[in-house]
Amino acid sequence: MADADEFEGAGDFARDVRAGLAQAQKVIPARWLYDRRGSEIFEAITDLADYYPTRTEVAILVDFAGDVADAVGPGRAVIEFGSGSSTKTPLLLRAVAPAAYVPVDISGAFLRASAGALAADFPGLAVHPVEGDFTRRFALPALGAPWLGFFPGSTIGNLTPAAAVDLLRGWGGLLGAGSWLLIGFDLAKDSGVLEAAYDDSEGVTAAFNLNLLARINRELAGTVRLSDFRHLALWNAAASRVEMHLEALRDTAFEAAGQRFSMRAGETIHTENSHKWTLDAVRLMGRAAGWTPVTSREDAQGWFSLQLWRRDAGGMQP
Repeated sequence: MADADEFEGAGDFARDVRAGLAQAQKVIPARWLYDRRGSEIFEAITDLADYYPTRTEVAILVDFAGDVADAVGPGRAVIEFGSGSSTKTPLLLRAVAPAAYVPVDISGAFLRASAGALAADFPGLAVHPVEGDFTRRFALPALGAPWLGFFPGSTIGNLTPAAAVDLLRGWGGLLGAGSWLLIGFDLAKDSGVLEAAYDDSEGVTAAFNLNLLARINRELAGTVRLSDFRHLALWNAAASRVEMHLEALRDTAFEAAGQRFSMRAGETIHTENSHKWTLDAVRLMGRAAGWTPVTSREDAQGWFSLQLWRRDAGGMQP
């Protein structure tokens, strides 16, 4: 078995895997789902018939982008927390006439590929990719333009409400007074719709979740047998969230990041939460994080909300 010290170069990934798999309820943070392969699979998920968030948000953005541009004005530097969607990001950039575009993502390979594709589509736009974990502190490029943050999708739902407030408060301090934030929230709805979206009939979401185990094998000298696990998506009504787990189908043992772990049949590794919100909770969260909710747009079914918030001089600082 490889020694744990050999994986110090793997940094936070190795530490999170060792710590998470040592817990009674095993857990690995959702950000590690997004290596290049994971990001590619997630892009495929967004095209699935069962996965409503992307097409719903795109339709809202088509209708809302002009109002966003009128509110924030031209010449802002757009910072996107997560590599740009090939569909959503161009809609915003065409509307707001930005001075620069700054995508931030933990997956360097996927970040560079998506930033390169976007730069080709917008040849006059300065693109400054930043490789890093946007849930932690990082440095902004000095561009001399006011900021517009963009956080589409439902990624904010991966965090608990308290952690989401902390993150949004930190972004307010990072972007500064006078900045704006355009952010997506997946709203509470029928549990059957939600479970189908996170456990699609084509098995793409299952492949996305299981890729985390394949990544452990690739990067951390893991010996996980993927056939020992299955994807599991559960609606937790008390916490208003969909939970993704990897469930052991049989007793199994494996190595990862220089340590040995065992699991009994039926035990799970908790890999992701996706909280679903009410509009009142969304606005309360914004205010608690020092942002002023200015306007929003929802689809006709009330499934998704795009919120436009402003950071005023009196906003709470991190």
